[in-house]
Amino acid sequence: MSTVYVFADETGNFDFSRHKSATKYFGVGTIVLRDHEPDALSADMAQLRRELAWKDQGLDSCFHATEDKQPVRDEVFGLISRHAFRFDVTLLEKSKSQPQLRTSDHTFYKYAWFYHLRALARSEFRQGDSVFLVTSAIGTKKGRALFRAAVDDVMRQNLSYRVPRVLAFWPNSSDACLQVADYCLWAVSRKYERNDTRSYDLIKAKIRREYDLFAAGTVHYY
Repeated sequence: MSTVYVFADETGNFDFSRHKSATKYFGVGTIVLRDHEPDALSADMAQLRRELAWKDQGLDSCFHATEDKQPVRDEVFGLISRHAFRFDVTLLEKSKSQPQLRTSDHTFYKYAWFYHLRALARSEFRQGDSVFLVTSAIGTKKGRALFRAAVDDVMRQNLSYRVPRVLAFWPNSSDACLQVADYCLWAVSRKYERNDTRSYDLIKAKIRREYDLFAAGTVHYY
């Protein structure tokens, strides 16, 4: 019996158009840790932040892959490589999503989460485990309630009611493990959005499942 900690982040936006600011993909990514593993990862991330501060790097923010300078990214990816967790990611090419899947942002979000968590539950959770799922908070206060309800419903559909569970929506800045999930997902999104595999190559050994849900689809709806 273990406590399974799932730290999640999302990539992409809900702009379903060909506008230059619209992402091609939306994705959900999770790192999975057990029992005391989050403590060790968080401690190492905190120590790295202090070490970088002594070098006058990353002084005014938490770790965030999109905003960090490359020397900081290199250090974080080096730390990630030394920890034994697995990363799962589910990607949806937005233009291939049928109109009924994107009637609202939280509807599409829930669809992505359903397929991601269904696969994760089958591969990761064992009889007697407890599940602590933390996802990075998104949207406005009102919107977050809808996104939270979406993930909560997906958990009910994919986990036995007997499984003790906690669902938390925390700011990315509040937990180092969320920042690690952000880094891993950023590396994968760079591969799919920009065909840039530099960072992806650094974390690919951590990837257990990388699934493009609509890969077989041939119809683009916009």
